Amino acid sequence: MAEPLKTQFGTEVPVRIAAMISRAWHAFDQDAFLKDALDGYTSLELMPRGRWIAQALHRHLPQDYEVALAVLMDSIGPKLDGTEDFGMASFFYLPHTCFVAAFGLDHFEVSMRAQYELTQRFTAEFSIRPFLERHPQATLSRLKDWASDPSPHVRRLVSEGTRPRLPWALRLRAFQQDPQPVLALLELLKDDPELYVRRSVANSLNDIGKDHPLLLVETARRWLVDAPDERRWLVQHALRSAVKRGEAGALGVLGFGVSAMVSVSGARIAPQRVVMGGAVTIAFDVCNTESRPQRALVDLRVHFVKANGKSSPKVFKLKVLDLQQQTTVRLSKTISLVVMTTRKHYPGVHQVDVVINGTTQALGQFELAHD
Repeated sequence: MAEPLKTQFGTEVPVRIAAMISRAWHAFDQDAFLKDALDGYTSLELMPRGRWIAQALHRHLPQDYEVALAVLMDSIGPKLDGTEDFGMASFFYLPHTCFVAAFGLDHFEVSMRAQYELTQRFTAEFSIRPFLERHPQATLSRLKDWASDPSPHVRRLVSEGTRPRLPWALRLRAFQQDPQPVLALLELLKDDPELYVRRSVANSLNDIGKDHPLLLVETARRWLVDAPDERRWLVQHALRSAVKRGEAGALGVLGFGVSAMVSVSGARIAPQRVVMGGAVTIAFDVCNTESRPQRALVDLRVHFVKANGKSSPKVFKLKVLDLQQQTTVRLSKTISLVVMTTRKHYPGVHQVDVVINGTTQALGQFELAHD
């Protein structure tokens, strides 16, 4: 089983924060802060740990927010070097952003300057959201300016921070109802030179599509006109959830709007009885029965049994097939049934389907057992 993320954000984090603050502000009582911050700390999950440390900082830094924030910002280290995945290392600054989100809403300018700096060391995508709710126009205006900032971390904040359904964060209900302010920012970033930023734009557009599927399709079609390869990739990535849901408009944008005239045969699911922690391999043939070439988008859908005994489907991307007339291709995929932090497994019969250009056909089933 994968190690919980919270264990990578252990008690050494508040200890290190205390040492850094002490170097910036000699009056800081490290011992009192650590006694406060570590009381009950280990029982908390990752995000609550960040908020817990922020609350302790509030109690042990100067009570004037702007003075406290100045101390906190004086203590921070250098900016991230590049845009590669830094894993949990950058999460060190999660408490700093939580501090701004919790106590800085009445201090717009200094808080925005702090988030500008912090997002270049971690990300301010979580802390910017309360400002979008309390000060929507002022925050959107600042984000518009930041869309042309030299730092890719700042530009990414513009799209990631405004995602209506950002994971681990509060929903931006106003943008779920009316995503136009978000789309206006995404327009500025859709051809950003950094993949790091374009991936965020795609994720935001994907979020919008969950509430406004027609708007997603309309935007995708418009962005594909005379699009460079980089933007084409962005659009395909933005459509991924809609494609998994089999939405005709999204499939049509990608050229899979017409049902493929193919046959599926030779299905084999092995083993039929899988032990928890094992793997199952699913294989089948796809045959073009027409006398003309066809293009087929092929996915697998596994109906995973949940704790309550009901099932919930998960789609696995498989392959895009360019099938010549009267040709057959055999496809297979092995699916791990190891318990993960993102997906727990429960015993029971799991149904398996193949989805071709949005049309579903049953392949069979397998049983998942404890032993």
